[in-house]
Amino acid sequence: MYTSDKKLYVAHGPAGPISIEGSMANRHGLIAGATGTGKTVTLQVLAETFSQAGVPCFMADMKGDLSGISQKGAMSGFIEKRCAEFGIEEPQFGGCPVRLFDVYGERGHAMRTTVSEMGPQLLSRLMQLNETQSGVLNIVFRIADDNELLLIDLKDLRLILDFVAKNAKQFTTEYGNISSASVGAIQRALLAIESEGGDRFFGEPAFNIFDLIQREDGRGVMNVLAADKLMLNPKLYSTFLLWLLSELYENLPEVGDAELPKLVFFFDEAHMLFNGTSKALVEKIEQVVRLIRSKGVGVYFVTQSPTDIPEEILGQLGNRIQHALRAFTPKDQKAVRSAAQTFRTNPAFSTEEAIMELGTGEALVSFLDAKGAPSVVERAKILFPLSQIGAITDEERRVLIASAPLTIRAYDTAVDRVSAYEVLTEQQAAAAKEAEEAAAQEEEAKRQALEEKEQQKRQRSSGVGRGLLGTLIGAAATSFIRSVSTSMAKSLVGGSSKKSTGKSILGKAAQTATTTATRKIVNETLKNLLK
Repeated sequence: MYTSDKKLYVAHGPAGPISIEGSMANRHGLIAGATGTGKTVTLQVLAETFSQAGVPCFMADMKGDLSGISQKGAMSGFIEKRCAEFGIEEPQFGGCPVRLFDVYGERGHAMRTTVSEMGPQLLSRLMQLNETQSGVLNIVFRIADDNELLLIDLKDLRLILDFVAKNAKQFTTEYGNISSASVGAIQRALLAIESEGGDRFFGEPAFNIFDLIQREDGRGVMNVLAADKLMLNPKLYSTFLLWLLSELYENLPEVGDAELPKLVFFFDEAHMLFNGTSKALVEKIEQVVRLIRSKGVGVYFVTQSPTDIPEEILGQLGNRIQHALRAFTPKDQKAVRSAAQTFRTNPAFSTEEAIMELGTGEALVSFLDAKGAPSVVERAKILFPLSQIGAITDEERRVLIASAPLTIRAYDTAVDRVSAYEVLTEQQAAAAKEAEEAAAQEEEAKRQALEEKEQQKRQRSSGVGRGLLGTLIGAAATSFIRSVSTSMAKSLVGGSSKKSTGKSILGKAAQTATTTATRKIVNETLKNLLK
């Protein structure tokens, strides 16, 4: 609970209350312990205390247990016993103001970001690209910026990658070499992200990180992320959290060591954050954790053993709560020794032995004092939460989602505005239409040319026919007249009768004319064929 002297009372030792200095709460922290030792309850107690102090928190809820912080707690035999031990009379049970979120938009309000806001650096780490592939991705982002193409979701990125690959020669001179192999590797990595449901994380409306820094009635709002599904995709989980921290670092002003943090992050099951995570991503997380303190943001990791946290990050965690560890194997014993060595020694007891003897709800605690120095480790009992321990029902979840402010509920409806995908698709459709029209025009031109050629051929053939027929008729007529004249002359000389003479003349003339016409037809035909 938050005390009047601006301290965060979270544990009770032999000498009385043990509190975190409000001005040191942004120096980050660690809650560690084996399964079932009370880590989640300790997280809930800390979050409640911050809420009472007016400090909003963000919590990754792996098992759904943390959602109970929204409901009023109740007295139990265990809490009654703790009240007697701590000297607390009539605890004021009550829930905290809560906002439920979910990257997939299923068990809370959607949390999205755009591809542009994520940027090529984080995307490269998410997709585990090599240096060459990262360079190509940077080029693609630069081309998108220069051509005013918005990169909002994964289909935008996928299509512009295809566009750049098909026009690589056009961009090589200005931007550098773009290999098809690198583009192919990026495309395959995008498919892997989509298979993990990452496509729902990219889109609009993009989440405004200032929506995490809210208060209600003087209490800090608890932002609970449903991460039971997200934790199955560690790459997406780690990248999402890193993006969130990076956005806070880039947008929040410098405040130094204020009386209280502006925001506190709790990463439950933190080992999920680092398992299978690339070295580059771990280095980036370390960098952000180290620098974000000056922005008034505290980060608290919750995990089973301190050894789950990379040493570079572990060294940045000044406030520590260590629950029991079990030493059944040589590896476990080594982990116990490592955990004990992270505390400032208390001569009153053996830290290593105490870690193995702690009961549920007990812990070794060491917080930074007002000067920033770690205090001597104390064996203490953690306070009980004033809110419900355990998950809420589906109906209670629906009520919380529906009662959120309008600005938060606006994230529930995805918006797909005009971006690179729509612009490039329209350009491709226009280009395809132009190509189709050009092909049709070319085909029509070919058809017209062929038709004109056929017409000219028919005209030439018709002219030849008319000429041949006229020649034949003329030849036949001439031959007939000549034959008639000849026959008449012969008949007159011979003295035949008129009637018989006429018939004989016409017959002979016709015979002669026919023979001549036939001869003419053959001759003219041969001439035309030879031509």
